Amino acid sequence: MQFVDGIPVWGDLTDAGALRQIKNCARTADAAALMADHHLGYAVPIGGVVAYEDKISPSGVGYDIACGNKAVLLDLPAAEVRPRIKTIMDDIWAHLSFGIGRKNNVRVDHELFEDPTWSLRAIAPLKSMASAQLGTIGSGNHYVDLFEDEQGRTWIGAHFGSRGFGHKTATYFLEAGGAKDGMEVDPLVLDARSSLGADYLACMTLAGRYAYAGRDWVCSEVARLLGATILEEVHNHHNFAWREVHQGRELWVVRKGATPAFPGQRGFVGGSMGDISVILEGVESEQSELALYSTVHGAGRVMSRTAARGKINRKTGQVISPGLVSRAMMIAWIKEQGVELRGAGADESPHCYKRLPEVLAHHGPTIRILHTLRPLGVAMAGENEIDPYKD
Repeated sequence: MQFVDGIPVWGDLTDAGALRQIKNCARTADAAALMADHHLGYAVPIGGVVAYEDKISPSGVGYDIACGNKAVLLDLPAAEVRPRIKTIMDDIWAHLSFGIGRKNNVRVDHELFEDPTWSLRAIAPLKSMASAQLGTIGSGNHYVDLFEDEQGRTWIGAHFGSRGFGHKTATYFLEAGGAKDGMEVDPLVLDARSSLGADYLACMTLAGRYAYAGRDWVCSEVARLLGATILEEVHNHHNFAWREVHQGRELWVVRKGATPAFPGQRGFVGGSMGDISVILEGVESEQSELALYSTVHGAGRVMSRTAARGKINRKTGQVISPGLVSRAMMIAWIKEQGVELRGAGADESPHCYKRLPEVLAHHGPTIRILHTLRPLGVAMAGENEIDPYKD
C-alpha cells in the first residue's frame, strides 16, 4: 500500500487515469481509497472507495447499480460434475438468459415489486421492464460459473447487477443532477438530505434488492438443474453505497468495483474465465481501516475492450480493425485450464485481466483467503453482444 496525495492506494501505480480520478474525487469527499484492481471508470475509478458524511454520489455507485457476486456451495462433489460438464453447461446456456435487453424465459415473482418506492417518478416507468428482466444475466463481464474448491466441492458463482432497471435509474439521476458527460470529469455529488438525494438512495436501495433477487434466483435454478442442494452462500454487492461508521463517524461509503470486507465478513471475488476465484473474509488491521474495510471485486482489466477485440461495426458485427486478442487465443487459454466455455467474446479473455493471486497479494494484511475456486464451466453472453453499462 502507498499513499498518493494522502490517499491510500493498493496495487501497482501504473494506471495514471485511475489515480487522477481518485485524487479528483477526494477533493469533495471525507475519505477515499483505491483498491489493487483499479482502472479508469466514468468520473470515479473502478476500485474506488469514496466516503461522504452527508452526501451521496450516483457517479460513484455507477450505472450498474448493485452489480455484485454470489457464490453458493453445493452438496455435490466436483468429481460428479466434471464428467457431465458439457451437458451441464448446455443446460445452463439454454435455460438462463444471457445478453442485452433479454426477458427471462421464466416469470419470476418477487415481493420487491410491492415496494412503495416504485411510485417515485424516477422509476415508475421501469417496473414492467424490471419484472420481465429479473433473473437475466446480461453481457460484458457478467457470468454464471461452476467451480471446484480445494476440497473437491462444487460451487456456483454468478456476477451481474440490476440490469436495465439499474442503468436507467442511474441515467435518470445523473441527468437530473446535472452530471458532466465524459470519463475524467467531476463526479456528481448530491446532498443526501435533499429531495433528489433521498430519492436516489431509495431507488438505489431498491435496485440492490432487485440485484440480490436476480442472483438468488439464478443460483437456485442452477442448483435445481444439477439436482443439488445449496449448503452455504456468500453474497455481496460491489457497486453500491452503505451508511457505515468509521472512526466514530457515520459516512455514506460508496464502493465502485470494491467489495465490503469488514472483519469476519465473507466475500466472493471472481477472477477471469481462465483463472481462480476466491472466497475471502476481511480481517482487522491498520490497512483495513485505511481501506474503509474494502477489498477488490475482481482481477482488474489491463486492456480495454476495444484494444482487445478491435473496432467492430455494432450493426453488422463486422471487424473494422483487429484487436490484440483473438478468439483462438482465448480458447487456447481456457482449453489449457480445462474450462468448458459457453459464449464470451475475446474482450473477456484472460489476456485482458491481471492475475487475481497477484492482485490479492497487495491486500494481504486486510483479508484471509478461505477457499480457492477453480473454474470447471463458464457461461457468458455471446461474441457480438455489446455491453451497454458504462461501469
